[in-house]
Amino acid sequence: MRVVVALGGNALLKRGEPLTAENQRRNVAIAARALAPLAHDYQLVISHGNGPQVGLLSLQSAAYDEVEEYPLDILGAQTEGMIGYMIEQELGNLLPIEEPLAAILTMVEVAPDDPAFGNPTKPIGPVYSEEEAKRLAEERGWSIAPDGEHWRRVVASPEPQRIFEMRPIHWLLENGATVICAGGGGIPTAYKPDGTLEGVEVVIDKDRASALLAFELDAGLLILATDTDGVYLNWGTEQARRIERTTPEQMDQHEFEEGSMGPKVEAACDFVRRSGGRAVIGSLSDMQGMVDGTAGTQFVLE
Repeated sequence: MRVVVALGGNALLKRGEPLTAENQRRNVAIAARALAPLAHDYQLVISHGNGPQVGLLSLQSAAYDEVEEYPLDILGAQTEGMIGYMIEQELGNLLPIEEPLAAILTMVEVAPDDPAFGNPTKPIGPVYSEEEAKRLAEERGWSIAPDGEHWRRVVASPEPQRIFEMRPIHWLLENGATVICAGGGGIPTAYKPDGTLEGVEVVIDKDRASALLAFELDAGLLILATDTDGVYLNWGTEQARRIERTTPEQMDQHEFEEGSMGPKVEAACDFVRRSGGRAVIGSLSDMQGMVDGTAGTQFVLE
């Protein structure tokens, strides 16, 4: 069976930790210990988040006045390579040397007419004062929005349409490799009217891209690993209750926060509906239980 595991930000950085290379490597090593048994027993594909890393590179780029800041597609490619390298190395320290690993820079197509372009919502990069944010928006054509007492740039988050590297990913899996790909939702790209492909200044949701990846790979299981042990109703209240087993139809009756659990629930439901397979949202520390069906929130068909 093919298993796709999407590592949330907690796999690379615990809440409140500084974004140092040492902290990231230590957390990746913890994730690798949870993933290594799956690499023995299944055809394993790993995706990951990259939000804090893109934010850090954006800050570093903005601090260098000699050239303009690098666009988001290039920052996405840089972080895919950096994080993929760490995951590949830490897994390689645990697996037999004859078990191949491959990290692939993955381009993902978005539609230029996606409605999300008319409603940018994803905050990226540093915070600014209102005055500075409005000046930068005028100079650079940015969309901006309040973020607490500060302001930030916001970009669109269109739906992923196609993963360009599916053929080499299939080939690697068929030849026994564990594959790391589609990091951060993939490198966002779109076709221009003349038919050439170019990078786009957007953020593709990692969980939605992972659901598309799992569907196109005909995976039997999609695991969305996060820092909670499942999906909760009435989160943050005394009536909070973890959902142990559910269906997409049942989840349609509830609403979840767009900036937190919402995209994960949507991705899990989408994968189950399209594939008939199983999806799980839960804690990285419960990896084996999520595979066995005894941990996390299990999404299945009726």
